[in-house]
Amino acid sequence: MDLTTPFCSPISFKHLNPPSKLKSNNRIIFCYSSQPPLTSPTTTTSQPPTSSLPVRPIPGGYGLPLLGPLADRLDYAWFQGTETFFKKRSERHSSTVFRTNVPPSFPFFLVNPNVIAVLDVKSFAHMFDMDLVDKRNVLVGDWMPSTKFTGDRRVCAYLDPSEPQHEQIKAFAIDTLKQSSSVWIPTLTTLLDAMWDSIEPQLSAGPVSYIIPLQKFIFAFSSLTIAGADPANSPDIAENGYIRMDRWLAVQLLPSIPINALQPLVEIFLHSFAYPFFLVSGDYNKLYEFIETEGKEVISRAETEFKLSKDDAIHNLLFILGFNAFGGFSIFFLSLLNALGTDKTGIQEKLRKEVREKSGSGLSFRFVQELDLVQSFVYETLRLNPPVPQQYGRARKDFDLSSHDAVFKVKKGELLCGFQALVMKDPKVFDDPETFIADRFTGEKGKELLSYLFWSNGPQSGTPTVSNKQCAGKDFVTLTATLFLAHLFLRYDSVTIDGTSFTAVEKPKP
Repeated sequence: MDLTTPFCSPISFKHLNPPSKLKSNNRIIFCYSSQPPLTSPTTTTSQPPTSSLPVRPIPGGYGLPLLGPLADRLDYAWFQGTETFFKKRSERHSSTVFRTNVPPSFPFFLVNPNVIAVLDVKSFAHMFDMDLVDKRNVLVGDWMPSTKFTGDRRVCAYLDPSEPQHEQIKAFAIDTLKQSSSVWIPTLTTLLDAMWDSIEPQLSAGPVSYIIPLQKFIFAFSSLTIAGADPANSPDIAENGYIRMDRWLAVQLLPSIPINALQPLVEIFLHSFAYPFFLVSGDYNKLYEFIETEGKEVISRAETEFKLSKDDAIHNLLFILGFNAFGGFSIFFLSLLNALGTDKTGIQEKLRKEVREKSGSGLSFRFVQELDLVQSFVYETLRLNPPVPQQYGRARKDFDLSSHDAVFKVKKGELLCGFQALVMKDPKVFDDPETFIADRFTGEKGKELLSYLFWSNGPQSGTPTVSNKQCAGKDFVTLTATLFLAHLFLRYDSVTIDGTSFTAVEKPKP
């Protein structure tokens, strides 16, 4: 791929009505013509390009059997915390590429915790080259939760693009998001109005936590737009659906989630073994029945157009709905609101001004395209706080991996691990990388940086396809977040946030 080729990010929504110059096959295409400073992360090559960088052995190591992984595990989850764990080892080895161990490991996990950490933009980009890495069963590293959690099947997130069913399921996921476009904005505005209407009256009595209202909104919005399933038609799901989803996610992922509080009890009792499915089987079965009953139209399309079985369709819908949408948004919206609440630069006033000036007749996808600052605020939040902090990929063959400073020999079968929170602070790509800069992604230079904004298993300028592992909902996430902020600043002049609570809202003056 020529580096002068424009980077295009298509968003396939049939009902959009963009200017004629941007309209192509019912898709909006954002094109950024640029000459990035590094090899494009979307490039796939069977033979790596010749490099003038020195070849260097991969520094670091795995320590003694059992003791090395255990020591790294305690640093990772307790003594240092994840970001410091990777940062200190990078400094120790004077390299953004090194060998280390990541949990889970000893004593009861039959996994290999050995990884090659890749912590700069250039080395991390290899994770998206499907010629080089295999993505089967490495969503959370060498360890994989039991398939009992997903209906005794490997759902799309655990499949490599080379596996036949990956194409079927990924195509179904992309099409499902496209089909939802006609109800996306009205569903979002209706549910957000209901959320704010429930919060406002409580503010007179003191701070109001937004975690539960936000999770209820996310669950209902995701269910309606992804599965066509309305929680309001099931009293149990309307009241408890988000709780059931929280428990299902927590029990299967808990062994790999760092928790700094209550140590060493957490390491002894929560991180030492995998949890059985029966603990949440009742929750999952209720969610399955909900999708089966309320999502008939989407399931039928999966069976007739994509030749998936009913069970494959429902279990994959539940994973997309639960892990990708509900789980991802639950983390991301907390980061988004935290960025609003902790800002000291007056960003709320700037966001409100842009939203009010460009809103016209209300929320629309055309309107979103004009919100350069709001979109940049969303991108900057994703840069510093990616919802899924780590990516993994197993070397499909021997290959040369390049960082900014050196070339390293990677052997077939070795597991690469990229910690995105550090990758996205690469000082050779991002100016003042530790600082939240709301307008970082505005203007021509900002658009070029989207080629190096990695949060979705690929660059923001990339396109999810059946032949890669980029999140099918990449654009769904960024546009939903932009619409969320736009709705907020159409309704309020400002919001005051303390921790995870709203303490006040200021309405526009008549």
